[in-house]
Amino acid sequence: MLDQQLAPVRRSSISTDRVPVSVVIPVLNEERNIAACIASVAWADEIFVVDSGSRDKTVALADDLGAEVVSFRYEVGGPRKKNWSLDNLPFRHEWVLLVDADERITPELEEEIRALFDRGPTCRGYYLNRMHLFLGRWLRHGGNYPSWNLRLLRRDAGRYERLGTEDLQSAGDVEVHEHILLDGPAGYLNAPMLHEDFKDLSHFIDRHNRYSTWDARMREVLQSGTDRIDSIPSKFSGSPVERKRWLKKWWVHLPFKPLLRFLYMYVVQCGFLDGKAGFYYSAFKAVQEFHISAKIYEQSLRSDKDKTHPPQNANNGKC
Repeated sequence: MLDQQLAPVRRSSISTDRVPVSVVIPVLNEERNIAACIASVAWADEIFVVDSGSRDKTVALADDLGAEVVSFRYEVGGPRKKNWSLDNLPFRHEWVLLVDADERITPELEEEIRALFDRGPTCRGYYLNRMHLFLGRWLRHGGNYPSWNLRLLRRDAGRYERLGTEDLQSAGDVEVHEHILLDGPAGYLNAPMLHEDFKDLSHFIDRHNRYSTWDARMREVLQSGTDRIDSIPSKFSGSPVERKRWLKKWWVHLPFKPLLRFLYMYVVQCGFLDGKAGFYYSAFKAVQEFHISAKIYEQSLRSDKDKTHPPQNANNGKC
C-alpha cells in the first residue's frame, strides 16, 4: 500500500543533506495522498502536517513517516489553516514551504531549491510553477500551465489575503483560492511542482461544488467595484496573479459565462490539445461556472426577500 503511493514520485538521488526549510502540509482525510507528498519533501529539515480532524489513516501515515503532526480547529471568521500555521507553528527555520497534500515537489524542483539555498536566497519569496495532472494526463493547455503559486517564503514575509469569505463554512478551513501578500520582492523557480490527486472524480466534483460557493461570494465582492486593501491588486500589466485577478474583475460582467468558459479554455486556450482529459476538464469548469451563476441568483432572491419581508420582533415592537 505504502510503496504504491510512493511510486508516482521518483526518489531524489541529489544529496542526503537536509535543506534548512520548514514544510507545512495542511490535511483533512488525505490518506491516499499524504505518503507521496511527504516523500517528495523528505529533503527538508522539518515537516509539519497540520490536520483538521482526519477520520482516516492520514495522521498515522504522517507520523510513521516522521512528520510532526499538529491539530487545527477552524473557528468561522478566524484565520484559516495556512495563515494559522505561519503564525503559530514553532519553526526551526526562517524559510517555509507550503505544499498541499495532493502536490509533490519534483526532484528537478528539489535540485533548484537546493541550489537556491547554496547560493543564498535574494528575494523574500518564490513562486512555484504547478503542473496539473488530470485523468492521468498533464494539462499543458486550457490556461492550466504555467500556473504560478507563491509557496516558498520567509516566515515573516507574507500572509494569505482575506477576501471577505471567511464566514463561509463551505469554503473549508484552508486557503485554496487566496494568494499570499508578500512584503518584498518575489522570484520564480522554473522546475515544476506536480499536482496529482489520487482521489477519484467524485471527490473532484464534490470539492468544486464547494468551491463554487466561495466563487459566488467572491464574484459579489468583485461586482461591488471595490478592491479590498488586504488582497492582491488587479493589474493588467502586473504579475501573472495580478493579471488573473484583473481578468476576473471583468469576467463577472459578461453574459453566457458557462459557454464562454468552455470555449475560452477548450478552443481559445487550446484545451483540445490535451485530448479527452482537456475536454472533460473544460466541461467540468463550465459546469462549475453554471453553479456559480445559479448560486449568485439564489443569493439575490434571498436578498430581495429579506428587503421585502424584514424579520419582525415577536412582540411587534411592544415592551
